[in-house]
Amino acid sequence: MRIPRIYHSTLLSDHSEIVLNDDAAKHVSLVLRMKKGQWLHLFDGSNRLFTAEIIRLDKKKVFVRVDAGCVEDRESPLHLHLGQVISRGERMEFTIQKSIELGVNVLTPLFSERCSIKLSEERLEKKNQQWRKIAIAACEQCGRNIIPEIRAAMSLSDWCQQQDDSLKLTLDPQAKKQINTLPLSVDKVRLLIGSEGGLSADEIDMTFNNGFEGIRMGPRIFRTETAAIAAITALQLQFGDLGRG
Repeated sequence: MRIPRIYHSTLLSDHSEIVLNDDAAKHVSLVLRMKKGQWLHLFDGSNRLFTAEIIRLDKKKVFVRVDAGCVEDRESPLHLHLGQVISRGERMEFTIQKSIELGVNVLTPLFSERCSIKLSEERLEKKNQQWRKIAIAACEQCGRNIIPEIRAAMSLSDWCQQQDDSLKLTLDPQAKKQINTLPLSVDKVRLLIGSEGGLSADEIDMTFNNGFEGIRMGPRIFRTETAAIAAITALQLQFGDLGRG
C-alpha cells in the first residue's frame, strides 16, 4: 500500500513529536481516515522527506512521531517561471495543477487586455490562497518536496518588464522559430501563455520589446490550458528532466 504524502507548513526536525497543522490533520483524519500506528511521508518544502508514525488522534488534532529526514531531490535542472493569463473557471486550476506536476518553479497569474476575469482585491486574495492549495496538493501527488511559488497576480506589462537572465518565450502560431530550434544550453526560462482570446497586437509588440521571443509548437492552435502543458512538456524534454530517469 502506498504511504500517503502530506505537506506540513512548518519546518520539521529529526526524531521529534509534532501536531500536524489543521489542513494536514483534516486530510489525514477525515479524508484518508487513517488510524493510530499508520505511517505517513511528511515534507515541509525544504526538499527533505520524513517518515512519521501516527501516535494519537482526536477530533481536531493528529499527533505524529517523526523519524530522521533525508534529502530527496525531484526538481528539474530547468528553472521555469510561468506567466499565465488568468483563464475562466477550472481551466486556471487545471493549468496550475498540471504545470506544477511538470516541474514549474514559479507561477505568476496575469491580467491582459483580453482577460475577461475581473476580481476584487478580496476575491483575488482568496483565489491566490486557493491556487496555493492546488499547488500543495499537486506536490503531494507528484512527489516534489519543494512547493513552487504562486505569486500575486499582476498586469502582463509589469510582468514582462521584470528583468532577469532567463530565456523569455511566448507561444505564437505565426512565429517562424519552432521550440526544437532553441539553443541547446538553457537552464532558466520565463514562459508567457496568453488568455483564451490570445494577446492583442499591442501586447505582442510589448513582449518583443521586452526581450520575449515568439515560438510555435506546430501547425495546430491550442486552448490556453493546453498551450501551457504542451510548452512546459516540450521545454522539460529539451532542457529539463523528462525522459531522464
